[in-house]
Amino acid sequence: MAEELDQAGLDWQGAVPVSRRFADPYFSIADGLAETRYVFLEGTDLPKRWRGAQEAHLAELGFGTGLNMLAARELWRRIAAPGGRLIITSFEAYPISRAELARALAPWPELDPGPLIAAWPLSTPLDLGDIRVEIIPGDARRTVPAWPGTAETWFLDGFAPARNPEMWEPALLAAVFARTTPGGHAATYTAAGHVRRALDQAGFVVERRPGFAGKRHMTAAKRPPERA
Repeated sequence: MAEELDQAGLDWQGAVPVSRRFADPYFSIADGLAETRYVFLEGTDLPKRWRGAQEAHLAELGFGTGLNMLAARELWRRIAAPGGRLIITSFEAYPISRAELARALAPWPELDPGPLIAAWPLSTPLDLGDIRVEIIPGDARRTVPAWPGTAETWFLDGFAPARNPEMWEPALLAAVFARTTPGGHAATYTAAGHVRRALDQAGFVVERRPGFAGKRHMTAAKRPPERA
């Protein structure tokens, strides 16, 4: 990913970056890491699914600050099988700068963001031995359908649907479904009705769950396993 790509453009609310383009924070004002763990890690049942795992592939719409990636890496290293391999693929249209990345991740030194910050921007995949991270730049409506891979887990982490409707279009969510392995999971902080309907129409089994930090609801989804 080159620095010449259209950068995000940020304001700050305390330690929380806020997108000028979408007028929306990158993560919860209350506690971004706790939100990530609740919505994305627990929302896709990763603490159970990754325990003792040898390999996994995670994909996400919106790399943002990398907080989701770092939280997933921390969980993987804690519970996966020794020698296991995690691949993370993120789709990002508006990358933030290295200085912004460092500032956004500064509240969580326990996640060891240093290697990510040092390598940023990721023009080539970042290989950390047990974990490989690739960022695919550009509009997800184009890059996801063109992606030849599949993942067992998807984090749907675009900005709010009312502010960033392109990230939640039915065609894009159908492309996500097509690139989810049977039995795979997806989760998002939003419970907007049109998002849940688009996920359902794509083929996911959709569940509305209690949201994080006073938010009424979030969405979890699962692609049904293939029938024998």
